[in-house]
Amino acid sequence: MMTTMTSLTTSLPYPFQLLLVFITSMASITLLGRMLSRPTSKLKDRSRQLPPGPPGWPILGNLPELMMTRPRHKYFHLAMKELKTDIACFNLAGVRAITINSDEIAREAFRERDADLCDRPNLFIMETIGDNYKSMGISPYGEQFMKMKRVITTEAMSVKTLNMLAKSRTIEADNLLAYVNSMYQRSETVDVRELSRVYGYAVTMRMLFGRRHVTKDNIFSDEGRLGKEEKRHLEAIFETLNCLPCFSPADYLEKWFKGWNIDGQEKRVKVNSKIVRSYNNPIIDERVELWREKGGKAAVEDWIDTFITLKDGNGKYLVTPDEIKAQCVEFCIASIDNPANNMEWTLAEMLNNPEILRKAMKEIDEVVGKERLVQESDIPNLNYLKACCRETFRIHPSAAYVPPHVARQDTTLGGYFIPKGSHIHVGRPGLGRNPKIWKDPLVYKPERHLEGDAISQEVTLVETDMRFVSFSTGRRGCVGVKVGTIMMVIMLARFLQGFNWKLHPNYGPLSLEEDGALLMAKPLLLSVEPRLAPHLYPKFRP
Repeated sequence: MMTTMTSLTTSLPYPFQLLLVFITSMASITLLGRMLSRPTSKLKDRSRQLPPGPPGWPILGNLPELMMTRPRHKYFHLAMKELKTDIACFNLAGVRAITINSDEIAREAFRERDADLCDRPNLFIMETIGDNYKSMGISPYGEQFMKMKRVITTEAMSVKTLNMLAKSRTIEADNLLAYVNSMYQRSETVDVRELSRVYGYAVTMRMLFGRRHVTKDNIFSDEGRLGKEEKRHLEAIFETLNCLPCFSPADYLEKWFKGWNIDGQEKRVKVNSKIVRSYNNPIIDERVELWREKGGKAAVEDWIDTFITLKDGNGKYLVTPDEIKAQCVEFCIASIDNPANNMEWTLAEMLNNPEILRKAMKEIDEVVGKERLVQESDIPNLNYLKACCRETFRIHPSAAYVPPHVARQDTTLGGYFIPKGSHIHVGRPGLGRNPKIWKDPLVYKPERHLEGDAISQEVTLVETDMRFVSFSTGRRGCVGVKVGTIMMVIMLARFLQGFNWKLHPNYGPLSLEEDGALLMAKPLLLSVEPRLAPHLYPKFRP
């Protein structure tokens, strides 16, 4: 083992050799201190069996292999495949990372053991995004989390509020058609990823701030393109999102290396979350002053108004401006990527399977027709379209893992011992592409979601049985399921109803290869032509 470790060390760059030596020395001291101070009763825990895992280095465990694998989540996949297990335990410098690719164990984790596993890890990246854990999704399980979840579920995501925001969403659904139609008239190539992100961004900004633009001097163009400042805002949102989770070494050696920016992730999340706030916060500050100092507006019109005006039983404001700002960053990074990713992959799979595309368009024509535009009220009847979205979630998730949970106390999963403080990672591709769960898992087949009992029921995008992950479940489950479903299905339905799609001549053969972030490795470029009467295409509304 020592010979192997020496060989590995000498093959690494010199700065990393020094880092590895320093880490090993410090970890040895820390571990020795823990062993000497550990109560005798705790030694019995060692007899309980952890999930299987690969052998590791002294002190550092499996961290060196994780650091040298790109993308890092691939390391867990390869190790679990070699171990032939659907639950594994990795030792990352003393932190137990439990990875799960079993639907049964995932259900156990988020149902039976939900109370035991509902914490969040204390990571620099999460702390930065959530402004010291003020937002709901990033906060540790406790009073702050419960307060923000209660506010969001009962107010921001209530039926009343979402109905209030329906007009804003409809404007952007119309703008989507106007934008694509203007591209057709100019014979422009449609970049599906860019277009989908513009739509998701515009809808989110309208629901958050009641407007499409983030600065008064940078309104979108008449065709629907992003202005310069909006582009910068959107890019920073995705850069912030891509830091979470990134399996950075600092996540597991934070006590020693917090602030060192070992692999660039700390600087990346600082810079980009600061950019996001530089656009969000002036709007929030202006609105707080309007409502709390100048008497407010005639009516609450968006999520910011909702947060600012909430009061507790004693008449005091329930949410502080800093909490609103932190929650807005979280809303931004949580609401745009899923619809955009789902849209691009779904269109690509449909073009690769023309019969699926034909069935989807036939359903829209039968349910909606060609004399009016598809609306949110049509979503319950578009079951085949939703089955396509579900199948895309299954085979092409937008992230490798569900946001990490942390064990609040010793517990068990799948009969294995899970120590307190373990990080729990449920694999999205590990579930959705698992041959033990799905027949022909790599085959795109929406019909599999319309079999059995599903034939007579309304299809939803929620997968409570954890056979794949669309929206997470349990105490940490996604609170935006309804609005996320609306954004996703309306975007796809408007695309298919409004236009005929084909690969752009310069695109080349259709490739379904994915990159390390699970996006299409080659962005989907298409040509379009209208399939509705000209008067049905809306004019752009800024």
